[in-house]
Amino acid sequence: MKKLVQVTEVEGEGLMGLMGQRITLFGQNYIWTGLLVGINDTFVKLDNPSIVYETGPFGDSEWTDAQALPKSIYVMLAAVEAFGLVKG
Repeated sequence: MKKLVQVTEVEGEGLMGLMGQRITLFGQNYIWTGLLVGINDTFVKLDNPSIVYETGPFGDSEWTDAQALPKSIYVMLAAVEAFGLVKG
């Protein structure tokens, strides 16, 4: 049996490490992208957000179809399956 015997907390990992950057959230129903400006235990706040309807090749620097939203949005973390720096 192998056991984990030491746990080390690493600062700047996960969503906190992406604060202030343009991130992409892959959710259960939608893909969101925007500037990550707020995080709490329930949701994240995105400024200059877009909803991505067509990704295009992931090697491209821009989304094929990302529709800008007029104001900031809050995305519930319970619906987020993956996140990171993907495009733009």
